Amino acid sequence: MFTGLVEEKGRVVMFEPAAEGWRLVIAAERVGADAEIGDSIAVNGCCLTVVARKDSMLEFDVSAETIAHTAGLQAGGEVNLEKSLRLADRLGGHLVQGHVDGTGVVVAFTAVDGDDGRNWRLEV
Repeated sequence: MFTGLVEEKGRVVMFEPAAEGWRLVIAAERVGADAEIGDSIAVNGCCLTVVARKDSMLEFDVSAETIAHTAGLQAGGEVNLEKSLRLADRLGGHLVQGHVDGTGVVVAFTAVDGDDGRNWRLEV
């Protein structure tokens, strides 16, 4: 489970075909600092499992189905990262699973001025 709040912007170091789909390697200073093999990390909102780690580099195996429904996984690009929740964590956002239930089309993404500054409205 995740809150849906981005903890860090990571950088895709490598994204290439592997034996069973694709291998994704992300440089993640904060999220990667204490991540362990088997941990769940939300990458652009999609729940992925760490399969290898070296320093702050996290590696994931990604299926074709995940690629088909997750945007922004190209090499050199930035991705939003969030570690999974622990039972004792505060919830500052929402409870989300990071599993794709469906896909939509973005109709509008507009700035909205609110009481606490600039916010964004996403219409799907």
